[in-house]
Amino acid sequence: MKEGALIHKKICMLGGFAVGKTSLVKRFVTGQFSEKYQTTIGVKIDQKSQKVDETDMVLVLWDVYGEDDFQKVRASYLQGSAGYLLVVDGTRKETVDVAGQLKALAIQTMGSVPYVLLINKSDLRDSWQVESKLYEDLARNACLVLETSAKTGEGVELAFAELAKQMLKA
Repeated sequence: MKEGALIHKKICMLGGFAVGKTSLVKRFVTGQFSEKYQTTIGVKIDQKSQKVDETDMVLVLWDVYGEDDFQKVRASYLQGSAGYLLVVDGTRKETVDVAGQLKALAIQTMGSVPYVLLINKSDLRDSWQVESKLYEDLARNACLVLETSAKTGEGVELAFAELAKQMLKA
């Protein structure tokens, strides 16, 4: 590769409806958080440049709408991804099942690419319904399992940095 060339890597944000995917991306890209809920329609794409082990990378973040009873994530959105962040809302245990379905779709579509499992909304720990035994299957083969908070920023930078590092190795 020639000097100064950038490596672009596509990352998908996967999870159920309102688990905090958009807020995590916003926190990572801009360092900001908003209490105002924003529904993602289709996919929203952001980018952030990052240096990973002396390699300049551009992370192309695909914030895919949250899956629920009314809409299913399209496999076509996942194609070409080098990795993904699988997000569960710690305050709603039903989001673990949705994440399991999305992990299966990701494996079927992308094969065995690196992923990080995020148990989001750690700032609301007192209201959590999700315990580690509930997400053991989701954590299997994850390069990292983290508790995160888009509101406080806890674990957000680490999640993206670790995924980027693992994608470089893959």
